[in-house]
Amino acid sequence: MSSTPDRAVRRPTPEAAPSGSYSGSPRQTPSGRAERAADKVAELIESVAPGSRLGTKEDLRTLCGVSVGTFNEALRLLQARGLVTVKPGPGGGLFSAEQSPMVRLGNSVLALDAQANDVADAVRIRDALDPLMIEDALWHASPADIAGLRLHIDAMGEAVDAADPVAFVHANWRLHAAIAAISPNALLSSLYTHLLDLIEGHTLSVLPTSDQPLGEYIAQRHHLHRDLVDALDRRDRDDALRLIHEHNTTLQTAEDSPTP
Repeated sequence: MSSTPDRAVRRPTPEAAPSGSYSGSPRQTPSGRAERAADKVAELIESVAPGSRLGTKEDLRTLCGVSVGTFNEALRLLQARGLVTVKPGPGGGLFSAEQSPMVRLGNSVLALDAQANDVADAVRIRDALDPLMIEDALWHASPADIAGLRLHIDAMGEAVDAADPVAFVHANWRLHAAIAAISPNALLSSLYTHLLDLIEGHTLSVLPTSDQPLGEYIAQRHHLHRDLVDALDRRDRDDALRLIHEHNTTLQTAEDSPTP
């Protein structure tokens, strides 16, 4: 889910004039303009086959009549909805998304872009490295490190309260990246962080399965991660390793699916 910024310097494009008033104010918010630009591109996508080239970012920005910043926000919305993919290089540009593959994560699934066939393997390797990261955190986490981990736990809790599974998963990955940063083993930390970046970079959305309501599931995962940070704070090795094992096996299917 990332794109290459436009490098050419261009004159700013005026924003589209508002078509109506909002509670007595004629001004449009940037988020509202981005939503409308995303809707316009979505209408175009409905008229073409999956995998079709829609044009360059500049082509579509001009079509929408918005600024570069507003169109980048619209593009982010389109990618989050799984509607477009961005391909760099000659012949690249924006394409209507093909049917995305899925990676099952406990009682949720990640919807991925069509170029992400190796994400499932990345998740499995990340799971295998988790106990090593926890061992290093047990030995090396400072009070400041633990305080930083708790901020990520708070962000996960806010996503649960907002019923926003996508924000939850991204906050979850930021927590794991922060745990990896504690390790003095630069190679291990770099490999682990690269795996997280690969997974996050191809994720379009988080979808529920029929096994359990997604809101209930992410609330359980929030509690598990909170307990894991508490165990790191106590330097409780047995409990921390038990929790990371539960983290990587709870609610898995017979196919041994990974969890977030």
